[in-house]
Amino acid sequence: MALTKTQFGYRRHSDQDRAGANITEHAVVVVGAGPIGLSLAIDLAQRGQAVVLLDDADRIGEGSRAICFSKRSLEFWDRLGIGQRMVDKGVVWSVGRIFHGDSQLYQFNLLPEEGHKRPAFINLQQFYAEAYLVDRVEELPEIDLRWCNKVTGLEPHNDHVALTIETPDGPYRLNAQYVIACDGARSSLRKMVGAEFAGQVFEDQFLIADVKMTAAFPTERWFWFDPPFHAGRSALLHKQPDDIWRIDLQLSRDADPAVEKRPENVRPRIARMLGHDKFDFEWISLYKFQCRRMNKFIHGRVIFAGDAAHQVSPFGARGANSGLEDAENLAWKLDRVLRGTSPEALLESYHIERSAAADENIRESTRSTDFMAPNSHQEARLRKAVLSLARETEFGKRMVNAGRLSTPSIYETPLSTADGDSWRSGPCPGASMPDAPVAGRSGEPMYLTAAFIGAGTGFTLLEFSNGVAPELPEEIATIRIGGKGGLADSAGLAARRYDAEPGTAYLLRPDGYVAARFRHPTRAALDAALARAAGHN
Repeated sequence: MALTKTQFGYRRHSDQDRAGANITEHAVVVVGAGPIGLSLAIDLAQRGQAVVLLDDADRIGEGSRAICFSKRSLEFWDRLGIGQRMVDKGVVWSVGRIFHGDSQLYQFNLLPEEGHKRPAFINLQQFYAEAYLVDRVEELPEIDLRWCNKVTGLEPHNDHVALTIETPDGPYRLNAQYVIACDGARSSLRKMVGAEFAGQVFEDQFLIADVKMTAAFPTERWFWFDPPFHAGRSALLHKQPDDIWRIDLQLSRDADPAVEKRPENVRPRIARMLGHDKFDFEWISLYKFQCRRMNKFIHGRVIFAGDAAHQVSPFGARGANSGLEDAENLAWKLDRVLRGTSPEALLESYHIERSAAADENIRESTRSTDFMAPNSHQEARLRKAVLSLARETEFGKRMVNAGRLSTPSIYETPLSTADGDSWRSGPCPGASMPDAPVAGRSGEPMYLTAAFIGAGTGFTLLEFSNGVAPELPEEIATIRIGGKGGLADSAGLAARRYDAEPGTAYLLRPDGYVAARFRHPTRAALDAALARAAGHN
């Protein structure tokens, strides 16, 4: 199915007619209309914030690029009003298979249990995700999306940032209280603030080919070590919508990118893998692994997110998904700071939480790279031994690393209140809320993640009724399970996943992470936990 619109026209804005003391000041300017910038702008707009969104191009990005979007990302997009559209178009999967040579080592299921609204992953070309996000942006009058607006200058001040923006009509200037840089791995704003990446660039090269064909392969992630069709190296196969298949092939470090990308050179490789040449190319690209991040994600009033702040290898689907986690983490904090309901210091927790998540993703990505492309004879011998053990033992299977797939980080953060009660399981403070099936007041089936959306955009108390509801601070909404007027936990999965007893309560942050949990909360305990989570302590 073709996209209804992929190219957008430049339009002159009244800001371009202002100069000197008449320069317009905006609360938030987001730079970069990729998945991260678009999602962040939508989240802020749904909280009532006006956002200027700038992009130097006039079209949706070409090529599939990021394709694997996680359950957590889909839950975030549900809150933005577009999750179902992504799932309807995407290819749903949860099973992966690992091969060595021509035989299977093992398979895994990323979501083996029932009772979740969203699947473990969908595969969806990035251009579809961007197009659906742009459609949502156009429904929100709070967002002013300006195509062909390239930031060429940045001047930081104590209370604002002055931007110079180049357009087809020439340059203009505007001021912003905060600038969010979502302008990708080659971020020009990162250079403008004088920040560089720290980390590692790997020399191994990988070829991406998106091919269109009719095939009977199952909807699974297939990864090969040393396959017969690509001896001595690795390969990956994923299904996308529209009968498009993503194929990644490891190349030698000294391979000439210009030569390797030629279709006449790619075709024989793919034909050997598939056993036929009845396919057409949709997109061909080469990449190298990069595992790097900025030392600080916040530079005064310029805040970095997504690939502008950190980069990882694509194996493990940690790039776009971690960027979307940046967006959901930052939006509610910036909203509260702009409203004056939290101090500006709350924004520092964005760096604390998301830089630690970036470190975790970089560690996992680096380990995957070292396993898939050993740097020494010793590493190669270790991999050979692990692959041999994986044929016979469970611990050997756990040691195989073909890209550990993205999972939400657990934050060690000053916003969390430490447990004061005993817990057998359940999400700890700093963890994201697990989903579970429940039933509404009329018996209609629903999910906790949907109830969380219905509770609003602020802090929420998830409580398991014991007949006595605690007095709540005014700004906390409530999701009640059990009792008169509460949701029904007919399958018992909500209580099980939250280790809940009558009276148990979880204080959820606006991004769906646990701020605190209690066996029997008091008003004083809730006040203290809320103050800490809102950045007042």
